[in-house]
Amino acid sequence: MLASKNRNDWSKGYQAMGSGLQDRPGVKDMRRILSVSYYDLPPQLRTFLLYISLYPEDYNIVSRDLIWQWIGEGFIREEHGNSLYEVGEDYFSELINKGLIQPADVSDDKESACRVHDMVLDLITSISREENFLTCIGGQQSGSAPSKIRRLSVQSLNEDDIMQMATMNLSRLRSITVFGRDINLLPALSSFSVLRALNLVYCWDVDNHHIKVTYSMLHLRYLCLCNTSITQIPDDIRNLRFLQVLDISATAIKMLPTSFFQLTQLVYLHIGMGTALPERLDNLKSLQELLGINIESPSMLHDLSKLTELRNLRVRVCGWNDDYKELFRRCLSNLINLKSIKLSGVHRNIDYGSDSLSPEPQQLQCIHLADSIKCDVPRWISSLSNLSTLLIQHLETLREEHLRVLGPMSSLCDLHIWVAQTARSKRLVIDGSYLFRCLARLKIGSSIMELKFAQGAMQKLHTLEVILSVQQTWDRFGDLDFVLENLSSLKQVYVGKW
Repeated sequence: MLASKNRNDWSKGYQAMGSGLQDRPGVKDMRRILSVSYYDLPPQLRTFLLYISLYPEDYNIVSRDLIWQWIGEGFIREEHGNSLYEVGEDYFSELINKGLIQPADVSDDKESACRVHDMVLDLITSISREENFLTCIGGQQSGSAPSKIRRLSVQSLNEDDIMQMATMNLSRLRSITVFGRDINLLPALSSFSVLRALNLVYCWDVDNHHIKVTYSMLHLRYLCLCNTSITQIPDDIRNLRFLQVLDISATAIKMLPTSFFQLTQLVYLHIGMGTALPERLDNLKSLQELLGINIESPSMLHDLSKLTELRNLRVRVCGWNDDYKELFRRCLSNLINLKSIKLSGVHRNIDYGSDSLSPEPQQLQCIHLADSIKCDVPRWISSLSNLSTLLIQHLETLREEHLRVLGPMSSLCDLHIWVAQTARSKRLVIDGSYLFRCLARLKIGSSIMELKFAQGAMQKLHTLEVILSVQQTWDRFGDLDFVLENLSSLKQVYVGKW
């Protein structure tokens, strides 16, 4: 019977699945309880929850993406000295704690993604429709549309959906999110003259001609073109003077125009590593999160040091040499609000001959040295009193002096170290004198064969992960000698290969 149905009948059946349970007494009681829970929320938290109804059922929602969408929609204001993103994190955590959304992935003690239970999604979709907060087209949660639409989620399109959209009044549309490749079935973007948020992530069919009109959308605050087919950004982007969030990562854009630096309201910028920036990066003084840029000259590193509102930074240094060391020290010291930095392309070491940074970036909690060529542990890192997470790829070798630098760090909870495969040392003994008072998670990638923890070492360690070099050690797995009995708090051990 199902095989004989055409595509439209399949779509109608898909949208109707689950509806047969709605009249059961237990389901009615659960909906009533959920409704009470919803209306007990503060008004602002209700808004954040309703916004999540734009996602399709069973969708893994990345918390970072969601929070920046909240910011772009204008739902969040800075509070009590916290940044926009930090305020959004608090609201996200509150929804998790109340059980209204479910954590889907947890890393570094924070929920990095979430999902929504089907019954909660059904409730908030229904309320969104009743209050004309958000309208869904396609998928299981779609329904009749109001005469005027403020926010639109396009999840999939069939013939009925296309006919329904043709009757909609979209002249006052403030926000549109498109899932999939249905951009050519939508009305022209030029018809959305007061659009505030445009999200076309993973719309592979979107190219330069589709988005040309967006550069005249003067009200635009949020623009996500990640994983689209666009190849250039024209000078007209300067017209988007209120733009706060811009994601053009995973695109084929080679160069941004100089007019780009007139977007002085930007608080979030994510570009691809293949996209070059012109000079004058220091014009973007409102930036709080900057991801994916290439530092191609010392002057760019100097400009970067002036972006003192930065909280999260992810950069690659091209052609690292000793001339960068002092500039990097100044940059790190100047970024007084920085909480997390991922630095790629470091060759040899970033030590500049001192045991401390002055002034110390007191907010810095996470450092990730990635894709480095035989990096070293800088001595000044031990002066970072609030650093809780350190990842280094790759150390030339893990030596006793490195452990003596890292051991006294009173806030260090997560330590991930990858040692170059060419390292000769196959034995590592961690003595109790190295302290590591707070270390809870240790991940080591190397070719070591013998790992021993002496009495008193790493007393709070509960997770140990050892990743072995397959070329050097996997055929000798039976020769591994791990002495772990002194780790009194240890709960989980993982041994794998790379």
